[in-house]
Amino acid sequence: YMGDVIGDLNSRRGRILGMSQRGNAQVIDAEVPLATMFGYVTDLRSMTQGRATSSLHFSHYAPVPPAVQEEVVARVTGL
Repeated sequence: YMGDVIGDLNSRRGRILGMSQRGNAQVIDAEVPLATMFGYVTDLRSMTQGRATSSLHFSHYAPVPPAVQEEVVARVTGL
């Protein structure tokens, strides 16, 4: 399941910080924009047949990438 989970995090503009093993579990440390994480738990359970869990905590604020800025401005202004 690791490849699917990492691919999904990357598709959400995530940055993988590292991977480790804790007992029998594989742990992925990543930074992912909160705006892309809504619905993630459901997707994670689907990808891993209910075997994975997740935890989130705030890390930092960061500028929005220019392509995403343009998309947000277009959506808000209707242009």
